[in-house]
Amino acid sequence: MKNYIIRTIIMFIICVTVATYFLEKHPELTTPGQSQPIEKQEAHEPEPPLPSPLQPIYEDDSIVYSLQNDQLQVTFNKGRDWILVPVEKVKLFAGEYNGNEQELIENSYILTQNRAAFLYSEGESIKLKYSLNQGKTWEDSVVSAQYPPIRFRKVEFLNDRFGYAIISGDRTMSQEWTTVYITNDGGKQWKETTHSGVTRLIYEGGFVDENTGFLSFGILNPVGPDLYVTQDGGNSWSKATVVIPEKYHEIFVMAEVPFKEANHLAVFINQGPNGDYEGGKVKGKFISNDNGKNWEFSLEVRF
Repeated sequence: MKNYIIRTIIMFIICVTVATYFLEKHPELTTPGQSQPIEKQEAHEPEPPLPSPLQPIYEDDSIVYSLQNDQLQVTFNKGRDWILVPVEKVKLFAGEYNGNEQELIENSYILTQNRAAFLYSEGESIKLKYSLNQGKTWEDSVVSAQYPPIRFRKVEFLNDRFGYAIISGDRTMSQEWTTVYITNDGGKQWKETTHSGVTRLIYEGGFVDENTGFLSFGILNPVGPDLYVTQDGGNSWSKATVVIPEKYHEIFVMAEVPFKEANHLAVFINQGPNGDYEGGKVKGKFISNDNGKNWEFSLEVRF
């Protein structure tokens, strides 16, 4: 009997020792309701979702912009580094014409390695947000302190100093007010040029040098080109004479922006929105030898 009691005590001590050792090696078993160690549970908690990658809109191989998340952002190195442009997206589309708001309005901005610039409306004023150092710093300039809601807008620079902006607004039916502004200090200050006297809806416009510029009017049922030229930097405007061969009367009706070619100026005149000559895929090329005052037909060009 005595031996039996001793053996029982020894077995009890052994069981307690084994149980204690086992629990020390597996402490997670003392926590009810957990099937794995706390450390492993924390490792399996879901991570917060990553932001969606920006959807780029390409300008060239390296310069890209995005309007995602209601922000205008640009990159100069194929998307490796994105730069926020400090202007509200809604201001880029303000006015009578808003575009599709999925892309910037054509000609309302400049994106090159040396200049990024964006026309926008703020209250009653028209401003230009621009950077000359790839977005490291941004500047604002006032193109017009007061202007009605804008329809047509275009900004361009011919060199580091000279640039122009063409803006139209206050449209009523087929009439509107078109204004040309120029800058000679890289966009810091803008000067309004003399009004052309034309109130038809503007189709296009631009300068070929610091003195010579053009405005092309008539986008509603045009029957012939309505092209105006300045040869004194916008101090005066006059209607250019465009001689349309009889074969092309009421076919070539809308003048695009002239350009320099060899020792003369050239311009393409298209068929307008309703043209169907040769499937609407042909334009007339015209040449001027007096810096844009008179134009003569050269040849048909297929696009």
